[in-house]
Amino acid sequence: MSVKDIILSRRSIRAYKPDPIPKEDLDELLLCLQNAPSASNRQPWKFIIVSDHNLKTKIAELCFKQMFIAEAPYILVGVGNAVDAWRGKGTYVKNWEIVDVAIALDHFTLVAWEKGIGTCWIGAMNDREISELLGIVEPWHIIALMPFGYPREIGNPRGRKPIEQIISYNHF
Repeated sequence: MSVKDIILSRRSIRAYKPDPIPKEDLDELLLCLQNAPSASNRQPWKFIIVSDHNLKTKIAELCFKQMFIAEAPYILVGVGNAVDAWRGKGTYVKNWEIVDVAIALDHFTLVAWEKGIGTCWIGAMNDREISELLGIVEPWHIIALMPFGYPREIGNPRGRKPIEQIISYNHF
């Protein structure tokens, strides 16, 4: 499957099989995560793989009871460190750890989909309580959660805005 095919076919998965992912495949996913680019190559990230059933259940409850999260065999927790991140010179993005962690997680999603492994970006959460549960301390912060595993079902594609509404050339 080409990168384009992966991007165009990937879906957010909210129903998972309990099957574990072979170690070789998991290692490959983590290698791609590790090799994502980051601003000034600071790599201001850590990633926690949660597989413990009780922890997954507590995390799902702290994600406003999105219990499908606990159904996945794993939850990837993307954590960023603002102190170690490159500090932008623009007026809006002052600190790049959020962007850097998101790029790494997206690399993970694309390689996962190539291997038939589904993911779902999770931003709706009580990040403070999940941090406490997992022992994450300042200056580290949860950027996103990502349950992953083999899909039990794959939803239909969702509509996209027309390209003319999202692209312009030379001026806004």
